Amino acid sequence: QVQLVESGGGLVQAGGSLRLSCAASGRTFSNGDMGWFRQAPGKEREFVAAIYWMSDLTYYADSVKGRFTISRANAKNTVYLQMISLKPEDTAVYYCAARTLATRLTSGPWDYWGQGTQVTVSS
Repeated sequence: QVQLVESGGGLVQAGGSLRLSCAASGRTFSNGDMGWFRQAPGKEREFVAAIYWMSDLTYYADSVKGRFTISRANAKNTVYLQMISLKPEDTAVYYCAARTLATRLTSGPWDYWGQGTQVTVSS
């Protein structure tokens, strides 16, 4: 059982930056990965970025590649999403998520989710 809590969202102007944080508590993973998703009003939740727990390999959606960076620190119990050159279309609720290796290999639903943090980018 893992609990995820996001923070760092807010209101910024286009071209600005934000850093989101996700703190994990409870049982920690020995394998798997963590990631970020987002959901804009009227749209389905979409993948943003992920980082593999053990190897630190990272993956990004094409829409954020080159602008967003996912990383982890604090003995790998915290994951960050550094966002620069923000655009109005980045406006969404951003969710932290985690999954086990087994879930990744079987393409199952992500196992744990945070409550989300709002990011609003004004033009």
